[in-house]
Amino acid sequence: MGIGGEVMRPAVFLDRDGVINRPTVREGKPFPPHSLAELELLPGVQEALRALKAGGYCLVVVTNQPDIARGTALSSVVDSMNDWLKSVLPLDAVLTCPHDDRDLCQCRKPLPGLITQAARELRVECKASYMIGDRWRDIEAGRRAGCKTFYIDRGYDEPAPQTYDFRVGSLPDAARIILQSNAPLTAIHGLKVKIFADGANAPEMLDMYSKPYIKGLTTNPTLMRKAGILSYRAFAREILVQIRDKPLSFEVVCDEFAEMERQALEIAGWADNVYVKIPVTNTRGEPSYALIRRLASRGVKLNVTAIMTLAQVREVVSALSPEVASFVSVFAGRIADTGVDPLPLMADAVQLLKTRPKAELIWASPREVLNIFHADSIGCHVITATRDILEKLPLVGYNLDEYSLDTVRMFYRDAIASGFSPCQ
Repeated sequence: MGIGGEVMRPAVFLDRDGVINRPTVREGKPFPPHSLAELELLPGVQEALRALKAGGYCLVVVTNQPDIARGTALSSVVDSMNDWLKSVLPLDAVLTCPHDDRDLCQCRKPLPGLITQAARELRVECKASYMIGDRWRDIEAGRRAGCKTFYIDRGYDEPAPQTYDFRVGSLPDAARIILQSNAPLTAIHGLKVKIFADGANAPEMLDMYSKPYIKGLTTNPTLMRKAGILSYRAFAREILVQIRDKPLSFEVVCDEFAEMERQALEIAGWADNVYVKIPVTNTRGEPSYALIRRLASRGVKLNVTAIMTLAQVREVVSALSPEVASFVSVFAGRIADTGVDPLPLMADAVQLLKTRPKAELIWASPREVLNIFHADSIGCHVITATRDILEKLPLVGYNLDEYSLDTVRMFYRDAIASGFSPCQ
């Protein structure tokens, strides 16, 4: 949504040379065509852009053309090429930066000026949009604008971008992923299990929070340590300023039950949507059931975590208040790591929770997207997932023949780029 509730739309921003049309490659470096006669669309570009347009995306070319500033290309020639592209492709706009680095303009990629200009003029939401490019400048401009990025790896003899969301071989490959990213939402919306995002990186958590299929968020000390969090309270307050309408779980960080209780009461007071994570035992293996009972009786919303046996589930459920919302978090993924199928245990746990209508069972630490469907099949209420699993959701329903072909192409590109040969 834009200012005042204005509806914004998603876009696909595209570099021109090397993405839409074939570049001239000399000594491993790409150069734009010199004339309209040299302009050649790459295979599948027309079909890919038509599919993206039909999918509701605004299509915008954002291209650096520094040869204009360098005096080796006429702006009229560049304009004629852009006009031809607009005549044969379903483009909403073509924006050109004619400057060189020394001009210090804001529109030359890697600065995001062209993207933000198009977003403003065409009412585009950058966070819901994509940038597709074949050089590091394209990817960096998209990243700075807040778009997801697709790097088309053409093996140029120049530095590749350090960070990108997807690496692909062509614009059609990128278009297929973008269009399929909407496909899993249909399948997920048909499921009863709720998906919670698990993480500790504030920007990533806020990105996950913005997605309608993410119904809650959790974090834990291990993830926070990996993310380099220095102040627990400051991190929590930063997140809670913006996340007020979805459950958010924070864990106590101590081993003595008296201190756990003190911390739990403080954490519970941070916001109404906060659930306090209490481990099922301390590090000495002493169960926390009495603490759970005391906190539940005081109305603290709990997320009892690190559970791995049905006996633990039974004791936790007995300690919970039937009047207070709570989560019972069973680490099904870790159970599976031991070679034990967690499905029967989880199905039994669903039945045990029926005595506590305000308690919900969490399938924690999943190992694959398939676990979402496992959890749904037994009536589990919630499944948590880290970003690496959530990023695989666009593969739901993906044609396996196409996936096989994509894999072969990936292996081939990497082998060629590495210069591997069994004869050497």
